[in-house]
Amino acid sequence: MNNLQVKTREVPNWITLLLAVACGVIVANLYYAQPLIGLISADTHMPLASAGLIVTLTQIGYVAGLLFIVPLSDLIENRRLVAATLVIVICALVAASLTHSAIVFLVAAMFTGLGSVAAQILVPYAAHLAAEGRQGQVVGNVMSGLLLGIMLARPLASFVTDLWGWQAVFILSAVITATMAGLLAFALPARKPSPTMNYGELLRSLWSLFTTKAVLRRRALYQACLFGAFSLFWTVSPLWLTHHFHLSQQGIALFALAGVAGAIAAPIAGRLADKSWTKRLTGLAIVIAALSFLVTHLATDTSALSLAILVIAAIALDMAVSGNLVLSQRTIYSLGNEIRGRVNGVFMAVFFIGGAIGSALGGWAYAAGGWMPASLLGLCMPLAALLYYFTERNG
Repeated sequence: MNNLQVKTREVPNWITLLLAVACGVIVANLYYAQPLIGLISADTHMPLASAGLIVTLTQIGYVAGLLFIVPLSDLIENRRLVAATLVIVICALVAASLTHSAIVFLVAAMFTGLGSVAAQILVPYAAHLAAEGRQGQVVGNVMSGLLLGIMLARPLASFVTDLWGWQAVFILSAVITATMAGLLAFALPARKPSPTMNYGELLRSLWSLFTTKAVLRRRALYQACLFGAFSLFWTVSPLWLTHHFHLSQQGIALFALAGVAGAIAAPIAGRLADKSWTKRLTGLAIVIAALSFLVTHLATDTSALSLAILVIAAIALDMAVSGNLVLSQRTIYSLGNEIRGRVNGVFMAVFFIGGAIGSALGGWAYAAGGWMPASLLGLCMPLAALLYYFTERNG
């Protein structure tokens, strides 16, 4: 079935649901190791000072996949490409669960990131399947699944580790990912692009797209600022919850679960984007992200009220980031079917780099002075996006 054939019929809702679940399952692999770094470093004899490389190499692998694998969705039949990248993830997860070597685990972490970009092939694929006028709604529904995967990964990893050990997290994920790969290969309609350039030309066009497509550049930088603030918050808040509120690992996992409520913004934003509310909602999302950091400064003591304020801030920040992500993807996908894979790869790479920067700055600021300097840095990121937003002339 070619792309034209896909567009001539209404895509069943269960396929949208399958894509949403698949994206959540795949992208969760990027985050399972984050709350387990201490245990993994001890079991693999990794120096604690080097344990941060687990996260860093996963991020490096993911950015590499965004730049070198995702653009292939404009060249290669999409189901086959997704299956191949998921094989990489499954092998990396199995290696991570079996090894006692720090080097092998770090290599496995990098390849886990590399293969997890399958989720970013499926999101524009969902936009290809959607009928005109429903793209925002479909992308919003799929992205809600992806965002739930991001938000649930950390608490799930903590709960599973408490029951069966950290290796079980990666074994279970390998089994679930393999099952999902089979379902996708069997159930999804084919989508074979009609390429106008070879792979080398495709890669060279990435920088050109970023520099010549003002909408792509603007949307990528908005989301880089917001995702940087998001990453900073979720890097630093577990430390603050431990030191200030004296929460256990299970308490921190429950706090992370509360933040999952923010994912409800994704499908809502998708529907409103289809009604041409994108610019106003973008401004609102940026303001909410900034306010979420300001609100945390009301939590000055260790009372239940202060903890509730922090939960509200987490939900508000997650809503702002997830809502603006869908608004941005709905906007950049309108640039053209033939460049959609490349556009998505550039967009995701830029905003994921923003997340890596936010996480690194947050850890440094918290070590230097605690929550106050870290949260002020977090506040600066949406404020920078807001200043840039005021230069936007068109909706």
